[in-house]
Amino acid sequence: MSELTTAARPYARAVFEMAEKSGDLAEWSEMLGFMGAVASNDEVSALLARPEMAKQAGADAFLKLCDNKLNDKAENLVRVLAENNRLALLPEISVIFDALKDEAEGSIEALVRSAKKLSKSEQEGISKALKKRLGRDVKLKVSVDEALLGGAIIQAGDLVIDGSLKGRLDKMTSAMTN
Repeated sequence: MSELTTAARPYARAVFEMAEKSGDLAEWSEMLGFMGAVASNDEVSALLARPEMAKQAGADAFLKLCDNKLNDKAENLVRVLAENNRLALLPEISVIFDALKDEAEGSIEALVRSAKKLSKSEQEGISKALKKRLGRDVKLKVSVDEALLGGAIIQAGDLVIDGSLKGRLDKMTSAMTN
C-alpha cells in the first residue's frame, strides 16, 4: 500500500494546489471520491487491466463510466493518469487529497472502531476529547468490530489510541511472556 501512496501523493498534491487556488476543494473532493469508487470497482479494475484498454482507450472507457460527472480538468486528470498507466491510483489520490483538504480547513478525520455501537453522546464525547487534544475539528467515522471484545481503537492521523480489551489482553500477554 505504501507504494500506491508514494505514487499517488504527487498527483494528489498537484490537484489539491490547483483546487485550492480556484476555491474548488469541495467539488474536487466529491469528483475524486467518485472517480476513486469507480476505479476500485472489481469489474472496472479488470476491464482497465486488459491490454487493449491501455492509455487512450482506458481513459475513454473510464470517462464513459463516469457519465459526465466530471469537469474538464478532472477529465484531463483521467487522461494523464491513463497515459501513465496510473488509473488504479485514483482511490489513493482521493484519500490523500481529502487529508490535505482537511488539514487546510483545520480539521481531521478520526476512525473509531468499537466493540459495540456507540451512542450519539459517546461519539460527541470522543469528538470533544480529540478536538481538545489535537486542536482541530474532528470528523468521526465510526465502525463496529466485535473482535475487540470491549472498548475502542481510535486513529486520527498518526495518533492511535488503543483502549480495547483485546489490546489490553495482548499487552498483558506480551508482558507475561517477556
